[in-house]
Amino acid sequence: MAPLTYLKSLFILQLLMGFVFVVSGLIINFIQLCTCILWPINKQLYRRINCRLSYSLWSQLVMLLEWWSGTDCTLYTEQSTVDMFGKEHVIVILNHNFEIDFLCGWTMCERFGILGSSKVLAKHELLKVPLIGWTWYFLEIVFCKRKWEEDRKTVFKGLTRLKDYPECMWFLLYCEGTRFTEEKHQISMQVAESKGLPQLKYHLLPRTKGFTTTLSCLKGTVSAVYDVTLNFKDNQTPTLLGIVNGKQYKADMSVRRFPVEDIPDDEKECANWLHKLYQEKDALQEYYNKEGKFPGPTIIPRRRLWTLLNFLFIASIAIRRLIGVTEVKKTGSSYGNQGAKKQN
Repeated sequence: MAPLTYLKSLFILQLLMGFVFVVSGLIINFIQLCTCILWPINKQLYRRINCRLSYSLWSQLVMLLEWWSGTDCTLYTEQSTVDMFGKEHVIVILNHNFEIDFLCGWTMCERFGILGSSKVLAKHELLKVPLIGWTWYFLEIVFCKRKWEEDRKTVFKGLTRLKDYPECMWFLLYCEGTRFTEEKHQISMQVAESKGLPQLKYHLLPRTKGFTTTLSCLKGTVSAVYDVTLNFKDNQTPTLLGIVNGKQYKADMSVRRFPVEDIPDDEKECANWLHKLYQEKDALQEYYNKEGKFPGPTIIPRRRLWTLLNFLFIASIAIRRLIGVTEVKKTGSSYGNQGAKKQN
């Protein structure tokens, strides 16, 4: 076993990284709470500060992917599409097949400077998760219970509030609603058959309500929809535990840009557009399984040092404080020493 690989497998190092993440996350959440006084005074300043605070937390997870595990991410897309990254508000549609698909999305956000302002339509249960849910709350993430009658008012309100967001944002949608499994796929295809929709081989039937609502509410703010299809070389099945253990993966992402003007305004036609998109995503996955790559030119965005520097800075402070707590004064015993007792 190589020395570096051995070091990455040490539980004590993994425990220290977890300690740094939790402690820094709690401090960041407290600072975010303090920034709430800015909301009625200067809403945009509140948002800019919280974008940077969330970056300090999320970049620690991106650091694990990019620097600790050394996972590579290759884009299959046109240069003209990449030139627009980080320069516009967009909706991102990503397949939900892997444990770390959100991390691969985040690493692209980081490399184009929009990690702190990235958004997602998230399950309401995640709001109660310490650190992640709390940070998302201060970032104005839109939460839903996946029951439309209950979600209608809160989702519309949350999305409408983002129309004047000051930083370029990527709004992530998992249109399938949940992670792909064979059991869920069988049930999903039964629903597709009952509705007369084409069968999908590698995806679940997309839930169109979330997409059509998001697009409708953010019309005039978002300028495009990015369709992202993710897969991994050599049939790898990446896990978060594998990332923590320093295992390297090779991710491939096909990215297609659709201007909002090309997507129908009518809700039913928009839903049909999404179903057609997922048929195309299915064809892309079929191509990948046969050829071992996606079609089109490849681009590998360079990873940035900021995630590593951010982690090292926070870790140096957190670990130094941890050591300071356990230090013992080297003054010997103070038994019978009245002066030492008074000093103590």
